[in-house]
Amino acid sequence: MTATWQDVRSWILQRNPELDEADVAPETDIIESRIVDSLQFVELVLHIEDLRGEMLQSMDVDLNAFRTLKDIERNFLSQ
Repeated sequence: MTATWQDVRSWILQRNPELDEADVAPETDIIESRIVDSLQFVELVLHIEDLRGEMLQSMDVDLNAFRTLKDIERNFLSQ
């Protein structure tokens, strides 16, 4: 089974129980809105690596590639 943006949203919602699904839409900027803060960002990268089954290359870790759930899916999960 291929991971999708919904898997990442589920992870975010588990760590932020004050949010609901409407707060974390596929096009919401999760960095700018501080849904994912700087401490959670490292955990997010590790979670994406788990979903992919492989490590990200350091050149792939560009903040803009992680802005929205759709960006994450397009850049890391649909390969």
